[in-house]
Amino acid sequence: MKRALILYYILVFLVMTAVTTWASLTGNVLEGAAQVWALPWGRATFFDTYFAFLTFYLWVAYREKHWAGRVTWFLLIMALGNLAIAAYLIWRLAQLPARGTLADLLTGPKP
Repeated sequence: MKRALILYYILVFLVMTAVTTWASLTGNVLEGAAQVWALPWGRATFFDTYFAFLTFYLWVAYREKHWAGRVTWFLLIMALGNLAIAAYLIWRLAQLPARGTLADLLTGPKP
């Protein structure tokens, strides 16, 4: 399971990097955001996306022990979205012991 999840999040990271790079080279992100925001479904999608980022961040805040990590990951997730989410999960999965479980990933090391 651990290997499959790492491979999945590496794929997410690579695809999001490629798509973001391509989009950045072909258009202005602020102009694109303004066009999407002008549409009711565009606004709904923005809210949906950022509520999902905040939901994921709440788990990150629970997992992180220090405020510096919490603040850093908040900024990264809000600015980079799924790139930061994939990076966080790759990092956490790499730290998971070979016999680690999904519960260990979700809750962190036991005291």
